[in-house]
Amino acid sequence: MATRLGLGLPQNRQYDLGRDVPDVARTAENIGYESLWVYERALFPEPATQGLYGIEGLPWPDSYRGVAEPLVTLTLAAAATERARLGSSVLIAPLHVPFQLAKSLAALDSASGGRVLAGFGTGWSHDEYAAASVRPFEERGQALDELIEVCRAVWGPDPVSYDGHLTKIASAAVGPKPARPIPILLAAGSKKAQRRLVDHADGWLPVGMGAEALAAQWRGLQELAAERGRTEPILTALRTNARYQAKGYDGADRAPFRGSVDQIVDDLAAHAEVGLDEILIDLQGSTRDAEELKEVAAEVYEKARAAGI
Repeated sequence: MATRLGLGLPQNRQYDLGRDVPDVARTAENIGYESLWVYERALFPEPATQGLYGIEGLPWPDSYRGVAEPLVTLTLAAAATERARLGSSVLIAPLHVPFQLAKSLAALDSASGGRVLAGFGTGWSHDEYAAASVRPFEERGQALDELIEVCRAVWGPDPVSYDGHLTKIASAAVGPKPARPIPILLAAGSKKAQRRLVDHADGWLPVGMGAEALAAQWRGLQELAAERGRTEPILTALRTNARYQAKGYDGADRAPFRGSVDQIVDDLAAHAEVGLDEILIDLQGSTRDAEELKEVAAEVYEKARAAGI
């Protein structure tokens, strides 16, 4: 069975939100992409007090200066498409009020006919936490735990009730309900985060940093699931942040998903061998505009399918 392929929607500042998101979403679905994805970046600190991903000295990409709000982006895509699933890789859980986010995702799933994939993470930017978080950075794990619990409660049958740190729901009817149970996927890297995934989530959102490393992470997660007695399968959707360059990159030290379409497809093939359910290809950071994004996305899809991916 071929690996499902998804495409990252154009959220970065070189794109026109109202025009390009529906256009790219519609085109991607027509090409054959089975899912459309967003990510979350709340702000761009100037000067940066913290490196990218919390790594000292690593600069933030200029494209982060204006990233469209993810749920608005998904709503535009939902209205322009009929079949493609609508995923987040990831929404930064502590930047959202749990009840309101659960309601928004339920409404989007209801309106789209059951197409939402809720991907959550805890984030890393202290500046984003200072501006928008509902709990301190040190409590990010607890914030994610509560968000998952609130979503399960709100999406479940009425009457809904919940008594948590932030969220207090007395017995109440809460609607609309999702069209079906919304899968929750987590970007879990640490052992503690992986235990949370195994015990409380439906799936995993790794990032493509090399096929061997990915395979080792996947084996470890499966072993943990077996140790903790999980019998349900773990859904998997790999994020690949591709850097397209028409002439490609020379040299054996080329990073994964960097280079020409042929080089990106070679990396897709290697990662697909790991056996995950789906691969999300995010090209928006290296294409000039929506027209180039659509052209490259079509070529990647065609060559990936020709290669048996």
